[in-house]
This record gives sequence, C-alpha cells and structure tokens, in this order.
Amino acid sequence: MARKNFLAGLVDVDVPSEQAPTSYPMRGASKTMIRSIDEMAKQADRFLEGEAIVELEPEQIDGSFISDRLDDDPAEFDALVEAIKVQGQNTPILVRPHVGDRDRYQVVYGHRRLRVAKALGRKVRAVVKQMDDRTHVITQGQENSARANLTFIERALFARRLDERGYDREVISAALATNAASLSKMMSVTERIPAALISTIGAAPAVGRERWIELSLLAGRASSIEKIDVLTRAATFLELRSDDRFTAVLNALNKTARPVKKTELSSSVAKWQTVDKTVAAEIKNSGKSFSLTMKAKNASRFGNYLSSKLDTLYAQFLDEEQKHGD
Repeated sequence: MARKNFLAGLVDVDVPSEQAPTSYPMRGASKTMIRSIDEMAKQADRFLEGEAIVELEPEQIDGSFISDRLDDDPAEFDALVEAIKVQGQNTPILVRPHVGDRDRYQVVYGHRRLRVAKALGRKVRAVVKQMDDRTHVITQGQENSARANLTFIERALFARRLDERGYDREVISAALATNAASLSKMMSVTERIPAALISTIGAAPAVGRERWIELSLLAGRASSIEKIDVLTRAATFLELRSDDRFTAVLNALNKTARPVKKTELSSSVAKWQTVDKTVAAEIKNSGKSFSLTMKAKNASRFGNYLSSKLDTLYAQFLDEEQKHGD
C-alpha cells in the first residue's frame, strides 16, 4: 500500500474531542491537558500511519535548530508530566537523524514531551523521519498551527527567525498555515518592536494580533525608547505576569488611551530572495507609499518580466479584493 504524504493532514484536521478513560482525577489544567493529549494522539495516528515507533533515550535527542516558543506555562507542563506519568506517552514525537552523527537525533516537534521523558527518567516514543531543513520547519510550524497553542507573538517570532535564516515567504506561510497578508503583519510587528522587549514581555497568551500591532506602532517611535527602558528596568515589572507586562508597556506608551493610527508608523522594511539567490529584494511600505528594489544576478531580467505583468497582477488583485469583500 502506498505511503501517505507525510505533510497531509497536519492542518485543518477535524479531530473529534472525546474523553479518554483514566483513573486520574481530571480537574482544571490536568483535565484540559489530558484531552489535548488524546486529540493529538488521534491526529498523530493519521499523520504517522504506517510509520514505525521506536523508543529513544532523551539524551540522544537535540532540540530543533529553530525555536517556536518564548516560554512555557509551569502549570501546564506539570499537568502534562502528571498526565503522561499516569497514562503513558500516547503521542510519539517526531525526530530526524542528526546530520553527521548516526546515533543522535533532532526534534521536529514534541519538545515538551521530550522534556517530560527526561523529567520522568523514561525513554521517549518517537518516529524517525529523514527530512531536509525546509521540510523540517514546515512540519514543525504546521504541527504547532494544528494544535493552535502558540500565541500571536510566538508565531510572529517563528516567522522572523525563518526569514532571518533565508527562507522565502512561501515557505514561512506554509509553516504557519497563514496567508500573505497575515504574515506581513507578523513580520511588521517584529520589525518595529525590539527583540529584547518582546523577550522581556514574553508570550502574552491573552494578547492578540491587533493589540500587538498597536504596541508596535507606539514602540516604533524614537520618543518611546527611554520610556521602555525605564519601565522594563523596574524590579516590579518583571514580577508581573506576561499579559500584565504587555499591558504595562502599552499603557506607558499610550497615555491618551486612544487607538493608535497606523499612519503614524514609519516605513517598515522587509527582505526577500530566491532560493538560488539570483534575485534579492528590499520592500519598503510606509502605508502611503510602497517600493520594491531588486538586485543580484537576475534582478534586471526579473524586474522587466514583473513590469510586463503589472496589468495582469493588478487585475488579479482587484478580483481577490472583491471576493473577500475588502
């Protein structure tokens, strides 16, 4: 029987929610975690059908070469430890052979389950698949999108890290299961807000895209630098929960409490290049103007080709806008 495409079913899988029989008292975070484990197990059965599951020593496995999390909720992790301690590890992790070392592996997804195995002193159940870096990041990102438990800013930082490693927008969109417009907003937020400030604030699970965009518009102002520095250096600031740290920064920068207009933003800059690096582009967007500058070997020829297609591309743009009611 032919083996299924291993990327199929990672996104938009309709997984019914059922309560697994267990002797463990299911309350609060533990109840939510156990149900989450059961749902992931069902999805993994589809994804890993026909694949052999092996048991590996946690010490043989390294983390992914690209991070997708800012921090981990201690209560959720403790609940996961307790659930796996009682139920066992229903859902295998996915690893790939480590380049240059046949006895080591690298996690594609399942970092928390690997941590739990280490904490419990157990071997970890895993599926081993050969894959290149591009497939690795797409699979890692799509698995997290399917679980939908990364916050907006964690997804945005994952996109930024992929961009910095030279992956094109098509790969990043596929990894995050998102469209070009949403990806552009993620990238713009991480361009305007300093990485150190994002790290200090943390994952902010209750904060969505629009509030991060609002903060990015404020943080992009030159006058905000000193305010941010004073606030984040205060001992009481770091004692706050992540969501409260976000709110504190937003309130400090927006004394008027009025929504910030996007026209107040200075130009954002993005970069793009082809896989073979024969075309590299710099994209500037201020909201009122947009410029695209290309260089490298095929820049001139590709620019001419793109120019000849502008009428067709604009017609397609208008058609898409009409379909979406924008």
